[in-house]
Amino acid sequence: MLNRRHLSLLLATGCLVAALPAAHAQDAYPVRPVKLVVPYAAGGGTDAIARLVANGVGEKLGQAMVVENNGTSGGNVASQRVASADPDGYTVLMANQGPMVVNPHLFKSLKLDPLTAFDPVTLIARTPLVVVVSKNSKFKSFEDIIAFGKASPGALTYGSAGNGSASHLATALLLSQAGISAVHVPYKGAGPALNDMLGGRGDFMVTTLPSVLGLVDSGEMVPLAVTTKERVAKLPDVPAVAERGYPDYESAAWYGFTVPKGTPQPVIDKLRSATLEALATPIIKERLSAEGTTIVGDTPQEFAAMMKSESTRWATFLGQAGISID
Repeated sequence: MLNRRHLSLLLATGCLVAALPAAHAQDAYPVRPVKLVVPYAAGGGTDAIARLVANGVGEKLGQAMVVENNGTSGGNVASQRVASADPDGYTVLMANQGPMVVNPHLFKSLKLDPLTAFDPVTLIARTPLVVVVSKNSKFKSFEDIIAFGKASPGALTYGSAGNGSASHLATALLLSQAGISAVHVPYKGAGPALNDMLGGRGDFMVTTLPSVLGLVDSGEMVPLAVTTKERVAKLPDVPAVAERGYPDYESAAWYGFTVPKGTPQPVIDKLRSATLEALATPIIKERLSAEGTTIVGDTPQEFAAMMKSESTRWATFLGQAGISID
């Protein structure tokens, strides 16, 4: 029979042996491609930044980072899928306002709390949004849109990248401050929404600069105002909304990486390190800068604090505005 000392030794040895494979897996990470889930359709600003950064991160990790798009239900399906994935670092969410800090206060039926369901990795970047119309629009200035909205309540229509997206909330905030109403048409990403605007469907859109810059450069879309307090370098002749009688108005989009809660810290550290290395490469720095995007690359703790603050901000606005979705 084993005495207590021998039994304790065997148990300790067994625990050590059992822990070795897990520790080895963390050290070896990644040994297969990493999936990056984008909560919007292909073709928008979030997707463009995700693909650019994913390519660089994959190179630094030594394994491909494969982008998968799912814009169903304002990105809720994508976020729920990532939250329920194995916490091993092989499923990453391209996180932004909608899924992380807006949807929990917007969708009454949503049970997921992103602030507790995910571990933050890093905030990748921030970007301004821009108010745009098609080249054939009757609106020639930002003031034209506001004047029409005041004269014809409820006659304006606008598209967005989806319920709870940065484009949706930036527009809702603008309408609230201007004291006008408009019909919201949500899409599964900025790409499909902009395609419809090019076809003459929709009066205006507030969308991220990267998603529309190519169409602006080609003359297909016309920028009327930017959503930051100051003008942006990429569109120096385009006024800020704050310049046009709404000094308190400001809205920006942000993008980051989050992983399922419980992902081992060494895996998070390796993923973050590869992301920061990728963001520091000349090609990614130049591409993001050319699209008016500011690189951040903060710590998980800073990213978590920012999301908590943003969650409180949008919860307050949505509650005051009475905006919700069943």
